[in-house]
Amino acid sequence: MKNLIKLSKFLKPYWKEAIASVILLVFIVTMDLAIPRLVQQIIDKGITPGNMDVVKRTALIMLGISFVNTLFAIGNNIFSVSASEAFSRDLREAVFQKIQEFSYSNLDQLKTGNLIVRLTSDITILQQTFRMSMRIGVRAPLIILGSFFLMYSTNASLTLKIIPMMLMTAVVVAFFIYKLGPLFLNVQKKLDSLNTVLQENIAGVRVVKAFVRRTHEEERFEVVNDKYSQMNMVIQRFYSAFSPLLTLIINFAMVAIVWSGGLQVIQGTLTVGQIVAFTDYLMTAMAPLLIMVMLANAIASGVASAERVEEIFETQPDVVDKPDAVVLDHSVKGWVEFQHVSFYYDGAVDERVLDDINLVAEAGQTVAILGATGSGKSTLVNLIPRFYDVTGGRILIDGIDVRDIKQESLFASIAITPQDTILFSGTISQNISYGNPTASQAEIIQAAKAAQVHDFIRKLPEGYDTPIAQRGVNLSGGQKQRIAIARAILCHPRILILDDSTSAVDVETESKIQAALDELMKGCTNFVVAQRISTVLNADKIVVLDRGRVVAQGTHTQLIKSSPVYKEIFDSQLGDGNHALLNLLGGKKTMGAAANG
Repeated sequence: MKNLIKLSKFLKPYWKEAIASVILLVFIVTMDLAIPRLVQQIIDKGITPGNMDVVKRTALIMLGISFVNTLFAIGNNIFSVSASEAFSRDLREAVFQKIQEFSYSNLDQLKTGNLIVRLTSDITILQQTFRMSMRIGVRAPLIILGSFFLMYSTNASLTLKIIPMMLMTAVVVAFFIYKLGPLFLNVQKKLDSLNTVLQENIAGVRVVKAFVRRTHEEERFEVVNDKYSQMNMVIQRFYSAFSPLLTLIINFAMVAIVWSGGLQVIQGTLTVGQIVAFTDYLMTAMAPLLIMVMLANAIASGVASAERVEEIFETQPDVVDKPDAVVLDHSVKGWVEFQHVSFYYDGAVDERVLDDINLVAEAGQTVAILGATGSGKSTLVNLIPRFYDVTGGRILIDGIDVRDIKQESLFASIAITPQDTILFSGTISQNISYGNPTASQAEIIQAAKAAQVHDFIRKLPEGYDTPIAQRGVNLSGGQKQRIAIARAILCHPRILILDDSTSAVDVETESKIQAALDELMKGCTNFVVAQRISTVLNADKIVVLDRGRVVAQGTHTQLIKSSPVYKEIFDSQLGDGNHALLNLLGGKKTMGAAANG
């Protein structure tokens, strides 16, 4: 409940709408409570003595109250909906902004499907909770208290007789609210699992079809779907006992009133109109308790959702700026140094991904990172922009520890094309200029030419204004990679990281991209991650990783003579019969080195 109260702060900017809604609700309740008294007047002063003027006059008053009540109810709905919608909009935006602050390690723990459910379903539940609280949550107590007061003023003895039943009802409501909270939390967790499977299946639908795994995926979805449904059924079974139990209590109360009140009417101490009014007030008082089932439902689910949303706000980014962090300016040269760097992912202390890495990349150099899958190549370059903090040692840029640099200025000096190419909905031009939205069309074209994607774009019917479908499904892997490279180039970084970003590009195109980068990115320090040795042949320095350790580093000429690991990779990929390919990639210099090997 405390988390629900915490999140109510997002309702404060709309206190005027909330108060207007409550004020209108007070008027509605007041007029509703006047109806039984008017019915009493019709019976006792109109029907019993046969005075039709009283009947007509009172009936017109009741119609007028109903009309005004309708207008007030419409206003109440408008204000309550306006406040709750604004609340959910602001909360959703705050959660989204908080997610943007998360480090890679935070996102590793809070999975995508989990975050999506919290950002959508949980916030919708909270919106409904606050809206119902402003309507049912205010209306029900007012009606109960008002009805109780009017019952007491009508007949005190009858009122005292039904107090135990009303207390029993309150206990039942409290019990159900207490029990429903954990159940709704479990429902949201099951929804997380359901959403995760659904997201994975939709994102990987091509893989599913290619490997004929439709039946497997259907079975996997059926399992999580069934668990979600079963948990909902538990709630509904629990919930289904609530309304009949309250109805039973109300019926007992009605019997007590009719029995005791009937005796008083016979004795002449109570009028027929009074007992009718008293009965109406009892029903008016007890009906909100039945409606409280809905509110109990909303509050229980709201408490569960508030706990999940508040968890996002309470999660602190693992990578944060120091109070005295420095700002990298445009004079940064791009000298990068790894000093005894070690790293392991959270919770895997005994499984170091990188171990005692010592590496220097001089300003303007091209450093290639080569190694088998799982050797730690991507992890190593992800530490440079501080997507993760090192576990041991330190990384320096121009002699400054990256942990002492403001992250925004660090990101501004580095451009990266990740291993998994990400494109956004929009045009090709918008995707290329994503990191530099003020770039001119000429600059966009220049970057596209360097990435060897300009000719492809030019042949499209809409050219650079061609829309990119969700996740870039209307482009090939190589096309997406080249657009991502163009995007990185256009940022004019001092440090460029290409994480296996030409794996889907043919060797000739790759060679042209490398040549263009050498020309266009002069003075920029380049880190090139690759598994294909053709990508790294002409690098100023080649670093060979094996199981998270540097086993060799140097130029191609040096490594082909001194490193058995490197020579084995070279021979397996570019051994005998590949002289034409070597000539294409490296010219005479590379051919000579290969011959010496």
